[in-house]
Amino acid sequence: MLAGAAAPAQSQELPPGVAQALARAQVPPDALSVVVQPVSTDGNAPPMRLQSQAHRPMNPASLFKLVTTAAALDLLGPAWSWTTPVWLQGPVHDGLLEGSLAIRGSGDPTLVLERVWLLLHRVRQSGVREIRGDIVLDHGAFPAPRGAPGDFDGEPLKPYNVQADALMLNYKTVTYTFTPDASRRVAWVSVDAPLARVRIDASVPLADGPCGDWRSALRASFDDPDRVRFAGRYVESCGERRWPVASADAAGYDARLVEGLWREMGGRLGGRVVDGPAPADVPPSFVANSPPLAEVVRDINKFSNNTMAQQLFLTLGATQRGEGSTQAAREVLHRWLAERFGAELAGEAVIDNGSGLSRDARLSALVLAQLLQSMWASPAMPELMSSLPVAGTDGTMRRTQAPAGRAHLKTGSLRDTAGLAGYVLGASGRRYVLVAMVNHPNAGAAHAALDALVQWTVDDVPAAPVVSH
Repeated sequence: MLAGAAAPAQSQELPPGVAQALARAQVPPDALSVVVQPVSTDGNAPPMRLQSQAHRPMNPASLFKLVTTAAALDLLGPAWSWTTPVWLQGPVHDGLLEGSLAIRGSGDPTLVLERVWLLLHRVRQSGVREIRGDIVLDHGAFPAPRGAPGDFDGEPLKPYNVQADALMLNYKTVTYTFTPDASRRVAWVSVDAPLARVRIDASVPLADGPCGDWRSALRASFDDPDRVRFAGRYVESCGERRWPVASADAAGYDARLVEGLWREMGGRLGGRVVDGPAPADVPPSFVANSPPLAEVVRDINKFSNNTMAQQLFLTLGATQRGEGSTQAAREVLHRWLAERFGAELAGEAVIDNGSGLSRDARLSALVLAQLLQSMWASPAMPELMSSLPVAGTDGTMRRTQAPAGRAHLKTGSLRDTAGLAGYVLGASGRRYVLVAMVNHPNAGAAHAALDALVQWTVDDVPAAPVVSH
């Protein structure tokens, strides 16, 4: 914790450009909480350059991912990785496994299609062409999720609503690709995930006209987990497009994917793909390792991936408390905040699911500012900073109007929340911590005000006077 970190709570007048942009967005100044402070170079808290309502608990949206990823880098280390053990339960003779194959998840959020294929390919390289028994999938490291995927906003098929799972395969998502074929007047439909026992329309008729709302024009039906239909048309002018959709059968997705991939690879299966426990007292036949945590944190923050953040959140409970539950993970983060910033500041945080996809999560601008100051002095500073989107360059800051390349900033956005938090390089060469959160029904219109705040932070050197001759 920085010496003198408990900054006074008084407000300052907002920079004119920020105030004007808020007025145009019809957002009152008291809907904005902000801290701009030079980064500490000596362990002491530098004087605030700007603060307003710094102690006010605000809904941070995806800015909460900074808490989850910073705590993970601190507690686990940038090189830490998830392991997914695999058991061949029986002898292998002439390509036949005389038993079952078991796979146990530990929360790895990187088991995308390619890595699941590689895992099964390694089974094939072990000499297995046919499995006499079952393929057993062990999800037991995390408790079953409560509620349904659409509880947050009524959009259960949106990939960002996929719920956490100890064995999270390909984000439980199918990506449909539509490729126009003008000579046959159809668009061909291809999928990335070969799900077993799922029939999908192979083509959809082409239509003329502007691209527009091409997804609605397809009149897709995803409700039946065994049958996907496209009853509409695909507009030729759209060119090739991709549409990622969360599976309507979230509980059965992993089994369908594993079976589909295994059979596509030429493997045979005598039993079924079922959920169940992996062996508890037998060493695994081999272990699949995830990329290091630093790479995962980069994906979480650059692209604001909710599912990955929730996987990491529950992993903190599993690794630090021996229980991959929401309550255990909340306790880990509360304790981490209190130990580093004191109980008073930690009390300004309300922790929900670790991703910020929540109406209940709360953080004050001062908590986030202190976190960023602390991480600046941390051995993991390079990993955290490089995980943040670069203004005008990549990730969720690629299209911002803020000065290109001058800021590394995490974004946060919900229907009534907009925010930025990270590091900004001023024209003077000095770097600043910037945290800004807007909570208001018009928050979506306040992005120009946030961009103006970044510009004001960059412009920390007075313009040279114009000399006339």
